[in-house]
Amino acid sequence: MDDAERRVWSRLPDGTRSALAGLAPADLRTLLLAVARDRAAAVRPADLVRRWRTDRFTRPAAVDPRALAAVEARLWRLLPAEFAGVDLSPVAPLGTCSAVTPMSQNRIVTTFRATEVLSDPTNALAIEAAVRRREQPADGAVHLAACHRVLRAQDFGPGWSAHFRLFTLVSSARDGGSGRTEARLLTLHLAYWRTVLATLLPQSAAARVRLTVLDNPVVGERIEDTVRPALGPSDVPLVDEPERRRGRGYYVGAALRITAGHGADEVALGDGGFTDWTARFTSDAKERCLTSCLNTERLTGAGTGVAACPS
Repeated sequence: MDDAERRVWSRLPDGTRSALAGLAPADLRTLLLAVARDRAAAVRPADLVRRWRTDRFTRPAAVDPRALAAVEARLWRLLPAEFAGVDLSPVAPLGTCSAVTPMSQNRIVTTFRATEVLSDPTNALAIEAAVRRREQPADGAVHLAACHRVLRAQDFGPGWSAHFRLFTLVSSARDGGSGRTEARLLTLHLAYWRTVLATLLPQSAAARVRLTVLDNPVVGERIEDTVRPALGPSDVPLVDEPERRRGRGYYVGAALRITAGHGADEVALGDGGFTDWTARFTSDAKERCLTSCLNTERLTGAGTGVAACPS
């Protein structure tokens, strides 16, 4: 419990916390909705204008929606036929991220109805992939794509939006041994992102896809003897990034990062890697899952060097 929690609980009568914890979920939801209703009844129009102007959760995005829509339409057109498009709900089940990742629930906007505002489409797509995998034979595969505006509770600092759009891929298939499944999924995702970058960005943008092997030498071997030969040459180089630290403990096997620009002007456009999410959702340790995503607002602004929102 942090200091803020201690301060709040100390102002309430003894036994309040245990009483609330003992309520049935439906009863707790009824109580919280009543509190929200009372608070909403006290809101004045002037309060809404003030919040609209100052609340980082409610401010509109800075990107031109026409330019953004054009970029996202091209992403959909370039998507391989293997991928099924999914139009995700604005909310996901409570714990969608924190149940399978080290992500704190404090970084996620939680609702009163046992849901949370979507903060990462990869987690939601992984649940959908697990549901579809249960309906397939063991040797099947699921490839899903979604484009969604996400909202995150952490404060990224002045000038940064709490919400932004991500174009996301999630693939899940059963382990074929010797890193063959990982190689197949990596080849599919990397080929797509390299095509996107080569098509939508000028060569001067210096787009790159960076790869990091995470304590799995077999995957590293397949990257060298299978993935790289399958991908072939491109204006978008595939660069080894062994020094990467971010995402270790979140991703397993291998991780990728999509960037554009040079040196201090380099912009992170996207991220991804293997996770154990569908293995945990299906209770099948043999299930392999690769997720990757790209910030479409940053991609839209990459040609001008404008970073629209954080990664």
